[in-house]
Amino acid sequence: MDDIDESGGIIIEVKPEYSSEHSEPEQGRFVFVYYITIRNEGEQAAQLLSRHWLITDGNGMVEEVMGEGVIGEQPVIGAGDMHQYNSFCVLQTNVGYMEGSYRMLSEQGEIFDAPIPAFTLAVPGALN
Repeated sequence: MDDIDESGGIIIEVKPEYSSEHSEPEQGRFVFVYYITIRNEGEQAAQLLSRHWLITDGNGMVEEVMGEGVIGEQPVIGAGDMHQYNSFCVLQTNVGYMEGSYRMLSEQGEIFDAPIPAFTLAVPGALN
């Protein structure tokens, strides 16, 4: 039997975008939409139980967000399948980053955390 890695074979990809139409820079409100793809490259299905985010703005202020599921769902992702969704966050600065993890439950009843690698949130042109 192959050893399961700590992420349970769950790979998370994120594509962030600045949403200028929902932002109010003069009010210190910068809205970023992020598109998530969760791929199950493991050998068994896994259910996403909860999320844990650390959102850091350009001033170093950190907001911790924890909750059940994602956008009101606790999807079961079969081996070889994927789940996609999008959400958003609001920063007070024009740059920042997010990172975190999803708490998952395997078919075998094992609970594990799938890491979400840090990704940058930036207004176009804000970073050189």
